[in-house]
Amino acid sequence: MDYAVETGRGIRVLVADDSAFMRTALTRMIQSDPRIRVVATAQDGVEALEKIAEWDPDVITLDIEMPRLDGLGVLRRLIPQNPKPVIMISSLTQEGAEATLAAFELGAFECIPKTHSFATLDILKIRDDLIGKIKAAACAKPAVQRLNTVATRSGSTAASASTHSHVGPTPAVIAIGASTGGPRALQEIIPRLPADLSAGVVIVQHMPQGFTGPFARRLNDLSEVNVREAINGEPIQPGTVLVAPATWHLTLSHASSDRYLVHLSKSPEGTLHRPSVDVTMQSAAEICGPRVMGVILTGMGTDGAQGMKAISEKGGRTVGQDETTCAVYGMPRACDELGVLDRVMPLWEIPSEIVHAVSPAGRTASSHIEASSSHGNRNSVG
Repeated sequence: MDYAVETGRGIRVLVADDSAFMRTALTRMIQSDPRIRVVATAQDGVEALEKIAEWDPDVITLDIEMPRLDGLGVLRRLIPQNPKPVIMISSLTQEGAEATLAAFELGAFECIPKTHSFATLDILKIRDDLIGKIKAAACAKPAVQRLNTVATRSGSTAASASTHSHVGPTPAVIAIGASTGGPRALQEIIPRLPADLSAGVVIVQHMPQGFTGPFARRLNDLSEVNVREAINGEPIQPGTVLVAPATWHLTLSHASSDRYLVHLSKSPEGTLHRPSVDVTMQSAAEICGPRVMGVILTGMGTDGAQGMKAISEKGGRTVGQDETTCAVYGMPRACDELGVLDRVMPLWEIPSEIVHAVSPAGRTASSHIEASSSHGNRNSVG
């Protein structure tokens, strides 16, 4: 859906940043699309909240570091009372990455990195990315609605829709792909997997450079499985989750008949994303054959559709997140339209689907999943 066409009006944006240069630069970049209009700007968090109440924008771009009230403070006040899709503008530093991940947990929709190009006036390089995310944000369900939908999982008895059933060998590798909305979705899945998971997991999450390492550490703190950023040449091991580093493709190779290694590479070139979900899943399908399970989560675009198709054609299992629980139903929709999904299900059912697929004792392990849904486990930092 195109929000501007559907509503008969342009998308109204508020830009909040303590830098006058950034406010002007972002405004010019955003308004280069005739369907988007910046209705107000703010130079700190307090002014941002005041102008949000006054102008009721459709989408907000929010700097993390601002005087009086920072971006996280704005989110804490805004999301519970007046949920709006918020795109965070974050510096590419360790602190910036950590703050952005905290923003995702508070309900932020997406992030745009403050790269050196902002300081050198070369900001047009990210214009298309920002405009695309604003358009997706305008169509997305409010953060509180998404959170409440996930929170109802314990009382849900809704059956998962199936495109077709699947019978095949036990997966040795779980390949998960996600983009917009993925950090929160993965925090619903990975902490609910048991430490003795009998398969290894590889994750491709579209994120700026410098963000995937802190994200992996945050997931590890919340989980019983071991989570870390992938290292070139390391083995894929049961009970271990490897996150593809930003700007590197992750592929697989054989270590032996039933063991696999990770390879990180800049090739192939010319892909829309690096890492690419398609590249990882196509490699997993080629190397693992029917012993791979593909899971496609919330995200803009179509990355992963060809990879999930390859897994399906090799006899592997395929699962897609359903529209109701997606922040953006783009990547799963593309897979569904290709007819390559064995199962389409709400986010909260995916952990048990993984456990059931990889272990004959999966039904017994499901009690662990319910118990850990509150994320109270050995690595929890509260």
